[in-house]
Amino acid sequence: MRRSPFPAVYGLLAAQIVAVLLFAAFWDSLDFRIYRLGGDAVTQGADLYLKRHAGLWYTNTPFAATLFIPLAELPLAVARVLWQSASVGAFAWACAMALKLAGHRPSRRVIATTVALGLLLQPMWQSIFLGQVNPFLLALVLTDIRRVSLNRAAGIGIGIAAAIKLTPGIFIVMLLVTRRFKDAFIAGGTFALCTSIAYLIAPEASRVYWKGTFCDTSRVGVTYISNQSPFAAAARILGSANDVPGWFFAVPLALGLAGLAVAALWARRNDWLAAAAVTGTTGLLVSPISWAHHWLWVVPALLVLVRNGARVPAAGAYLLFALSPLWWTPHGGHRLQFGFHGPLTLVANCYLVAGLAFLAYMAAALRGPAGRGQVVRRERDRDRPPRITATSPSIRAKIPPPRPLPVPRPPSAVTTTSPPATMATTPAPRAATAPFRPKRAARARARPPATTPASPDSAATMAPIRPGPME
Repeated sequence: MRRSPFPAVYGLLAAQIVAVLLFAAFWDSLDFRIYRLGGDAVTQGADLYLKRHAGLWYTNTPFAATLFIPLAELPLAVARVLWQSASVGAFAWACAMALKLAGHRPSRRVIATTVALGLLLQPMWQSIFLGQVNPFLLALVLTDIRRVSLNRAAGIGIGIAAAIKLTPGIFIVMLLVTRRFKDAFIAGGTFALCTSIAYLIAPEASRVYWKGTFCDTSRVGVTYISNQSPFAAAARILGSANDVPGWFFAVPLALGLAGLAVAALWARRNDWLAAAAVTGTTGLLVSPISWAHHWLWVVPALLVLVRNGARVPAAGAYLLFALSPLWWTPHGGHRLQFGFHGPLTLVANCYLVAGLAFLAYMAAALRGPAGRGQVVRRERDRDRPPRITATSPSIRAKIPPPRPLPVPRPPSAVTTTSPPATMATTPAPRAATAPFRPKRAARARARPPATTPASPDSAATMAPIRPGPME
């Protein structure tokens, strides 16, 4: 018998989890260390943004720093193990939400397969390598999008994600564009509440951040090869960030408007997975800083491609983000990192090229049938059979046409009334019979029958009597 591949998938996932735990126990992840130092410094005035931590500037929001205050009190190794374990759990939850948005009822095997394959992608394993917060942001946003797809109240997860890192704030705009005003209000209110809590805990750091530190790109290396935004690509081609002309801001603005329009059209088709994937990709193209580990939105994008039947582009995109060839190009200040060098420059900006290609594909796919015959399942109707949305001609041909409604008969001109069933009818009385007498009966049989003269009316209808031959 043919063996099932799922035990091998479980083994691969178990090996990956063990590797993550061992890595967390012995490796000092740089970004997690900065987060933890930020949790120490957030209550110490403006030192959070005025001093370097582990040699780098702290760039996240004050609210994100307040979340690390409890982890700052734990031993470093214990905090790392807890953080990395929670990161894998958040990524698994995000994969489950994405599969449900794709129209599936994911089993444990399907979720394990998706998580095991997702952990091999460079944005995910680099997030674990650095101790990044991206898996949590993905889980928060997709949970809210799942609630939106079920027509439930949403927005808290998106608001918290935007309060931790500003890039997910584009989903609040997406909710407004798709006319989910209540959810957008909840998301905006949650963002304001989290920001206010951070201001109460760290007022000086909050003032420094919101006065202009949040948009200061000079605090990070814009031209670093890991930055896969349009602004970074222009800076590498032109030589530096200062050489990028002032009108270039119109490029990410146009990409943002186009991406939100495409996402709104997919949301109008009730395809919220496509809308979320397009919005997440648009946020990466709009932001001036989009590190390679920020491109974790490739996971829902790959699920969209697989669901729509674009398996070859999906396989190519998976290999691209698993191999991450941008690191194979000259970087780290090499002279070939700057300027335009044909295919080498395209490979160096391969994530950016893939994001633009995905937006173009999703815009072109709007001309096709909605949903491509995908199975739509409702969480509240688990016992009912799945409802199939027939969109392709092959599926539509298999569905019988609906039966015509019966045409009511017009009332007859003459109506007859029958006596009610309960009315009793009186039987006719029997005629009195004389007692049987044998002699009279014999004489009656011997007597010839009496003839009754016909009436003039009936005489005409009687056949004439022909005389027989004379004897």
